[in-house]
Amino acid sequence: MSISSELLIIGKITGTHGIKGMLRLYLYSGDDSTLRAVDELVLRHPDGREHGITVTALQLHGRKSLLSLKGCDDINAAQRLVGGELLVRRDQFPETDEGEYYWADLIGLEVITHDGAHLGTLKEIIETGSNDVYVVQGGEKEYLIPALDDVIGKIDLETKTMTVSPPDGLLDL
Repeated sequence: MSISSELLIIGKITGTHGIKGMLRLYLYSGDDSTLRAVDELVLRHPDGREHGITVTALQLHGRKSLLSLKGCDDINAAQRLVGGELLVRRDQFPETDEGEYYWADLIGLEVITHDGAHLGTLKEIIETGSNDVYVVQGGEKEYLIPALDDVIGKIDLETKTMTVSPPDGLLDL
């Protein structure tokens, strides 16, 4: 597999599970559908080395994901991978439905209000359970924008902008 600059990080190996080489995985999106849909993955080791890998099993265990990798058959091999990240080529991501976006596409968007005020850049997305929260950094100011239909107006990936209508008082916090 050729390693390309189009790689996006989808998760981090946070620990081992059992003695047969299984790994605990924290998925940044909280959803394993992308991981299940791709053909090729790249493992970035904690020391920065990258190589292609094959997932042989993936399952949910409580709120965590567990995975097995080809060639990782015991606890010793698994421990060497802890701290590593899983990456996927962007062109392998499944198509999204209308109005759905991958986090990787949203991070970096310039955020403006419906009346044209520039708030800053979307730097992070926080999962809260009921709705995501967009962390927007504008100079020294940080805004927490709820990802709700009545707050998030237009998302334009071509111009890399997001238009929002924040509730009264939100920008004063």
